[in-house]
Amino acid sequence: MLNRSSSSLVVLFLVFLAACTAVLSVGPIALSTPTAPSGQASLPPAATDVLIPAAPLRPAVTSLPAVIPLDPANWKSWPVIPIVPEHARQIYLLGQSLGNDPHAFSVFGDCQSEPDAFMGVYETDPAALAELPRDLQQTVAWFTGSFNRLSPTLRGGTTTGALLWPQWHENKYTCTIYESPLQCELRIHKPTFVIIHVGTHYENRNEQYMRSILDQLIAAGVVPILATKADDRELDDHVNAQYARLAVEYKIPFWNFWAAVDGLPNRGLYTRPDAAYQGDLYLTEQAAAFHRLSALQALDAVWRAVTGTN
Repeated sequence: MLNRSSSSLVVLFLVFLAACTAVLSVGPIALSTPTAPSGQASLPPAATDVLIPAAPLRPAVTSLPAVIPLDPANWKSWPVIPIVPEHARQIYLLGQSLGNDPHAFSVFGDCQSEPDAFMGVYETDPAALAELPRDLQQTVAWFTGSFNRLSPTLRGGTTTGALLWPQWHENKYTCTIYESPLQCELRIHKPTFVIIHVGTHYENRNEQYMRSILDQLIAAGVVPILATKADDRELDDHVNAQYARLAVEYKIPFWNFWAAVDGLPNRGLYTRPDAAYQGDLYLTEQAAAFHRLSALQALDAVWRAVTGTN
């Protein structure tokens, strides 16, 4: 819970640092071009005979690494798709014992992670779904209901601080004044996984806020998937480096979106004419396509690793 002075800072920095974009076109975009980053799957022909697991599976005996065997200082060279440590499976098992929904995931993000700009297309556009490989279609089928869903943790301007600030949800979604957007989302949706893809907030408290978010998710048995951002608004990449350190420390999956767009011109970023003061914060349509596909790949990898789903 933020104190009163922190709450006033929330308002200032949410307005200044929040990235928000107009609705992006979600028509099919080919990702198998020479600019496709390493770790990204190219899209095969449509597969119609998708096999959907009938029920949650017990985690397989297959061993997962005890730690993330990577140096946070070299996070730029980390793979796009997460390495899934054993700790993630233990968090998953705790969550299932607490009654979390195995078919549910949540997104903690700003407007570039809202459904119409992000993964909602996989529920609303049959053509986009049909372009996915069979395993990813299976993942969409398993988590149907979460991709195109609005939530108190998903809104233009959302930051780490906003996720902990009760006023941010504006008492919508049945949230009360006594719970933060994070707490409300865990109550109403009971996710098994959470993709955390937010920007920066008050710089010297960003890590403090993220630690609070991770601590609450893990205590609730929710597997966090922590993500890098494509921009470097702070000019020294310290936010992404900070998140890489937290992923290693907490032994949680790390979706390296920064690496997913590394091969795109200007890293797939542009400046909106009506927000020139913000600089290059917004995703081009090609970058947005990499955004949604690599996010789905990350969710798929974590889900399959902790559940033993083939």
